[in-house]
Amino acid sequence: MAEVIEKNSIKIGKEPVVIFPLREWKKIEETLEDLEDAVRFNRAFEESRGEKLISLEEIRKKYKLK
Repeated sequence: MAEVIEKNSIKIGKEPVVIFPLREWKKIEETLEDLEDAVRFNRAFEESRGEKLISLEEIRKKYKLK
């Protein structure tokens, strides 16, 4: 797990910073993106509950697709 070292902390301006290897940062970034996608999906799913479903055939007719 992470270890906090106060005496060797690096600051940019007034803010302390954390340094990660690029490989670790990419994993964190991907995890955050997946979480954002899951939140968006859950929100859309909850909003669509109880609404009437439209079949692909109805969409094709509505927008006059071939």
